[in-house]
Amino acid sequence: MNAPYCLHYAPDNASLVIRLALEEMGVPYDTALVDRRRDAQNSATYRTLNPNGLIPVLETPQGPIFETAAILLWLADTHSQLAPALHSPDRAAFLKWLFFASNTLHADLRILFYADKYIDGAQAEVLRAGIRPRLRQHLRVLDAEAKKAPGWLHSDQPSVLTYYLACQMRWMALYPARSDRSWYQLADTPHLQKILMLLESRPATRAAIAAEGLGVTPFTSPTYATPQEGSAT
Repeated sequence: MNAPYCLHYAPDNASLVIRLALEEMGVPYDTALVDRRRDAQNSATYRTLNPNGLIPVLETPQGPIFETAAILLWLADTHSQLAPALHSPDRAAFLKWLFFASNTLHADLRILFYADKYIDGAQAEVLRAGIRPRLRQHLRVLDAEAKKAPGWLHSDQPSVLTYYLACQMRWMALYPARSDRSWYQLADTPHLQKILMLLESRPATRAAIAAEGLGVTPFTSPTYATPQEGSAT
């Protein structure tokens, strides 16, 4: 690696969250495309980095890291940016919501997006219909927390959590492409909406837009990615 890190990514995948965090931190990094059209995430080479065959992986001087929240937390602690410090009184609250975003919200999103991996394909839409009310409830509780405007979930102060939520809300508006998405309305969560609007104007987001073809309003009015290389699906 010429830079301290190498991000193994696919456009508009969970690696987007890591790209945004790295850009916001101003940390140099290289990228390596994982071509999903060729099933590269399941290649023997990639599975030496992540035996689960999932994107992203961040190669670091301490070895490869996978799992989006683990990478975000490691970067935040390593560079003392975008999260409360270890002994900050805000640390505990930040951690519980970061892991809620990862273990609950993101996990349920995977069921929505890849329902046929969890149930027979003929029942996929039934499963999706069951998971949507849960997702709406997750957004409601997050919006209520954002209303309190803690430093780590605030429109004026980006964090690894705000970027993580912005990407997940982008995906809710777009995927699955041939399934009902009318259940998701950004205006239902006005405090999160304000955060997303301000994130769109940041240089980190502009850099990610250019790199992955995300469109001019990737969080508040997203369009499907048109990357120069690779595929989002």
